[in-house]
Amino acid sequence: MNRLGTVIGFTFRQKAKTKSFIITTLVLALLITLGMNLPYLISLFKGEGAGAAGGFGKTAAEQHRLALIAGSRTEVADQLEKFTKEQSNPAATWVRYENTEAPAMQQALKNGKLQGYVEFKEPVAKGATFPQVEYVSVQKEPSPAVITLLQTGLQAAKVQAIIGGNVLTSDQVREISTPVVVDSRKVDSPSETGGAAETKDKATSMINYGLVYILMILFFTSSMMTGNMIASEVTSEKSSRIMEILITSVSPLTQMFGKIIGIFLVGLLQIAVFAAVVCANLMLPHNGAILSSAGLDLSQLNTAVLSYGLIFYILGYFLYAVLFAAVGSIVSRTEELGQAIMPITVLSLAAFYIGIFNIAAPDTMFVKVAGYIPFFSPTVMLLRIGLERASLLEIWLSLAILVASILFFGWLAAKIYRTGVLMYGKRPTFKELRKAMKAYKI
Repeated sequence: MNRLGTVIGFTFRQKAKTKSFIITTLVLALLITLGMNLPYLISLFKGEGAGAAGGFGKTAAEQHRLALIAGSRTEVADQLEKFTKEQSNPAATWVRYENTEAPAMQQALKNGKLQGYVEFKEPVAKGATFPQVEYVSVQKEPSPAVITLLQTGLQAAKVQAIIGGNVLTSDQVREISTPVVVDSRKVDSPSETGGAAETKDKATSMINYGLVYILMILFFTSSMMTGNMIASEVTSEKSSRIMEILITSVSPLTQMFGKIIGIFLVGLLQIAVFAAVVCANLMLPHNGAILSSAGLDLSQLNTAVLSYGLIFYILGYFLYAVLFAAVGSIVSRTEELGQAIMPITVLSLAAFYIGIFNIAAPDTMFVKVAGYIPFFSPTVMLLRIGLERASLLEIWLSLAILVASILFFGWLAAKIYRTGVLMYGKRPTFKELRKAMKAYKI
């Protein structure tokens, strides 16, 4: 094992310089960039570039200039304008016109300087005091932010209209119009020692759902890519007879763990590249504006999920990697490798789909049990941690089972590897492997 560092360094340099690795990494980085900038690119195709009326680089209010036809309800229009001005980042700007037939307004709509208009009409219902509101958009649908501004602003105006006069201040009207927010929190059951109950008041945010999705996809794609690298590397060396030369200078165990750790470092390098691409795209001004308008705050990222995600990724990688190495060692021809690694691929697919399809139901008995099965726990337990459904005891128990499984399957894979690399011809059965192990005294 004293040559382990040499094998790790050689494997890392060899794999990191291959065209397939470089091209795959660049293609995936390009796809990530395209996906993160897709809304911006779509807006460019719609003619909403930086030079257009609704282009980026402008505030939301500058992008949505709307005509306001007050008619006889000027007090409602005044309230709406006042409410809009009080917003720190208003979603629209109002321009008053007398009626919809005003030549200046029609010209502005035609030139794209106005994106639509809001008109107050007399109420249809008998006895109603608040006017009927009609929003007419030109060419494109109004954004959710504009609709929210209209609904909230008109609700405040409606309260003032019903109460009448200036009995209430604008802050009081806003307080009345604000929906009641119900904060939820989870209370743990009292500990066995009789200690005080601990409370968890962190609300699960949408950004944590997204983080769990990303980590599960990252684990699946990375483990499959690196696992196939390990298996194909071993099989190709064996089929080309290079293995017979290598085992005379380096022991099979050193080779196996050197390849596993070297390719693990290659996988980490690829993940670092993807993380850098994601961070660079998030720092672009238009993406920051989109996140802000969607109410997403990156400060809500759960660092515990990231930390546990890294731990489960590393342990899950080594569990699958030793299996790929063992299977690759008993295959003599690369044509047979796909069929040989199929059971491991199915296990990895099952882990991925159990996590993805149960993100809305993380408390079912099936998901809880799957969290303790080592082949599934890297994704399933991560799902439960991300949604704050796993206690500390459950997490550490799952980690302990995963570590014990790595030790067991690592020991078994080492025995298979030392025997398999010396066996040529058709893929051996388990019975033939056991006989060979006894013959080689492994």
